[in-house]
Amino acid sequence: MKKPSPFANTLRRAAVPATGLTLMAFFGAYAILGPNGMFAYGDYRRKLAAHERDYTALDQKRTVLRNRVALLNPDHANPDMVDEMVRKELNVTHPDEVIVPLK
Repeated sequence: MKKPSPFANTLRRAAVPATGLTLMAFFGAYAILGPNGMFAYGDYRRKLAAHERDYTALDQKRTVLRNRVALLNPDHANPDMVDEMVRKELNVTHPDEVIVPLK
């Protein structure tokens, strides 16, 4: 039987630690550079800030709509709001009125 060479013996002994180090390096790089890694954290913070601005704008719109709904409540509707909505939806005006579009 042939004795393995010292070089082959050294390679065989170093294979398991080298594989372990390679796997650790891969997962370490992925934890830093990957899509959910540490470098992506800044992007997540920017996206969160943008979403919070959008949420604030939508919250203000919701407040305006909630107020308009309260003004159109059938129990105690605001006559001016009802008149405005009817004229807008039905496109009804008096002959002597001038319409000035706001938007």
